[in-house]
Amino acid sequence: MRLYSAHTRFLVAVDCIVFGYDILEKEIKLLVIKRSFEPARGKWSLAGGFVEKNESLDEAASRILRKLTGLKNVYMEQSFSYGEIDRDPGARVISVAYSALIKIRDIDKDLKEINGAHWQSISRLPKLIFDHPVMVSRALKSLQMQVKVKPVGFELLPEKFTLVQLQDLYEAIYQRSIDKRNFRKKILSMDILEKLDEKEKETSKKGAYYYKFIREKYEGFKQKGFYFNLDVS
Repeated sequence: MRLYSAHTRFLVAVDCIVFGYDILEKEIKLLVIKRSFEPARGKWSLAGGFVEKNESLDEAASRILRKLTGLKNVYMEQSFSYGEIDRDPGARVISVAYSALIKIRDIDKDLKEINGAHWQSISRLPKLIFDHPVMVSRALKSLQMQVKVKPVGFELLPEKFTLVQLQDLYEAIYQRSIDKRNFRKKILSMDILEKLDEKEKETSKKGAYYYKFIREKYEGFKQKGFYFNLDVS
């Protein structure tokens, strides 16, 4: 005898909101695919699918992302759940969204051909299916809040970077311009960057000094009540 047999059953899905930073184009991009089944076959979609009987939500998200794009070992954080009655015209589907922010990575070529997986600029997204635009908008706002109070942005840059490259990253995430003087004053005042005796000279004759994020120093400061804050205008 099955427990809960008198109750209605619903489908459960996961949708992966994967943001990638393109350091060359100075843009945040979203990983999207061409949906391979009805409804909305051939339309742009987040990488998503249904949770199988013998797997957790986390396992489903990892499996689906790997199957559709070839991307492995991507840390994804469970964000929000979506359960509007008519959100999916195919059936009653409750979806749990997962989000991640990574360096732009190459997508498996064969899977790219099959699933139409692409990185698309967040500022020029194609029309997405169902409530996926809401998912993306909410995840982006959450990301913008996170980078204000956590040093997550440094993981998207090379080990050594210029302050210009760092500001380009934050402007891409915030989707707006940042005052150069205020940004530099704020980030340097936190004393978590090491200025290197080396310059980047590819983009200017004078060159800009490279810096390095000192995580050990940040962790030490944090234990003493240090508050990371890059909320700049």
